[in-house]
Amino acid sequence: MRLIFVFVTFTFLVSCVSPQPENTGNICSMFEDRRSWYRAAKKTENRWGTPVYVSMAIIEQESSFQARAKPERTKLLGFIPWTRPSSAYGYAQVLDDTWTDYKEDAGNWGASRADFSDAIDFVGWYNNASNRQNRIARNDAYNLYLAYHEGNGGWARGTYNSKGWLVDVARNVQNTANVYEGQYQGCERALGRNWFMRLFF
Repeated sequence: MRLIFVFVTFTFLVSCVSPQPENTGNICSMFEDRRSWYRAAKKTENRWGTPVYVSMAIIEQESSFQARAKPERTKLLGFIPWTRPSSAYGYAQVLDDTWTDYKEDAGNWGASRADFSDAIDFVGWYNNASNRQNRIARNDAYNLYLAYHEGNGGWARGTYNSKGWLVDVARNVQNTANVYEGQYQGCERALGRNWFMRLFF
């Protein structure tokens, strides 16, 4: 009986984590496949002000939409798998301490970094802080990502200026956001229809 309970619990937990979408290059395709992701992204936009396409571009960069993503392990002696460079985890690659801050400040105590709705809400929460503290525009994916990576204090000090690789990554995030924005403009109206309207119109 106990084994059955463990098996059922494990199956339930696994089923709660969505697999990586097949087409991460198309925001409309992802939202059509995962309507709950669209609702979560839209809820984040309404709550924190970050456009849907910006939040999605940041998550795409951080984890490629993999629920349990972690940084690669370092190598001891060049070939032995060793420790991970940070505690980053989940869709949004959030550090342990930062996740605790989010849960406390946003009041989302049961949040999980492997849950898409919680992860994208975190991205909106963090970008909202970047907007308040550093006046970064809510649709400025380039600078929002730099602040996301370096922290708002680091962004204010310009720590990214000595990291050419990071600047390149931030440019990629902005490019992805631009692509997603163009795609989203073509499907936003349809995504906003309820099931009845989508069935008959």
